[in-house]
Amino acid sequence: MRTTKFLILTIFLSLNTVFAQKNIEKDSDFPVLEHRYFGEKPPGLIPELFAPDIVSPEGSFEGGRFSPDMKEYYFTRKNGKYKKRTFFVIRYENNSWDQESETDIRWPLFSADGNTMYFGKEYRERTDTGWSELKSLGEFLKDMAHGMSISSKGTYYFGFYENGDHGYGSIRYSRLIDGKRENPVKMSKEINTGKDIAHPLIAPDESYLIWDVVREDGYGQADIYISFRAKDGSWLPAINMGNKINTELQESAPSVTPDGKYFFFTRGYWEVKEDGSTNYVGKRYWVDAQVIENLRPKK
Repeated sequence: MRTTKFLILTIFLSLNTVFAQKNIEKDSDFPVLEHRYFGEKPPGLIPELFAPDIVSPEGSFEGGRFSPDMKEYYFTRKNGKYKKRTFFVIRYENNSWDQESETDIRWPLFSADGNTMYFGKEYRERTDTGWSELKSLGEFLKDMAHGMSISSKGTYYFGFYENGDHGYGSIRYSRLIDGKRENPVKMSKEINTGKDIAHPLIAPDESYLIWDVVREDGYGQADIYISFRAKDGSWLPAINMGNKINTELQESAPSVTPDGKYFFFTRGYWEVKEDGSTNYVGKRYWVDAQVIENLRPKK
């Protein structure tokens, strides 16, 4: 009997060790939570300025994007001593964030598995020795503008100039069907109403789409809107994300962190210089991603 009990206990402890190891391996996909955002205290349901000292000791941080495993952060600095927009990357190694370094990688967008890095109309693939040379996404994206987002199915959602008009654009999508990319399909009027339609953000499961646009029912300049997908696949009427997100300033460039916990966006204004040229001055804000779920229609 004692031998049987010992055997059962040994099996139990062994299983616990296996499960614990699996949990460790699962958690190791991301840095530990308190390190993921450079030590910043996470916000609640009211947006707060995201200004981590580690990436912007001079206060010139403009915006950035995490890699899917959240162990790389690509970001920009502008204004102050950076007269021109400068690009950086900072990596999480040995349980801490390393020193930032300048990079020639600009505005990267990643596939869900992290094996493809997109740069506007071009991309690179991960290889055994690093990243491949730049490749073209295809001629069908020649009029793409103002951002692209990719679902877990590999569907592209992107801004598109209408007949070269930079003011009135539209959002279109392109699915991957039997290994071939379909021609861009213009989305419905629920999405494509207003001016300066740009920066689509598609949910990984394509259950919602978020973008910025100037509409008559907005709070000022560009506002951020969201549309949820109905069971029949159609898109429900767009919802302004409200006066906690949107103001009389310009809100744009929405994103959600790879761990799904926080919603980021830019808030700013256009500055007119002495020579008459303009310069966009924007800061990155973040808020608990629950703000998205709070707008989702109740079943």
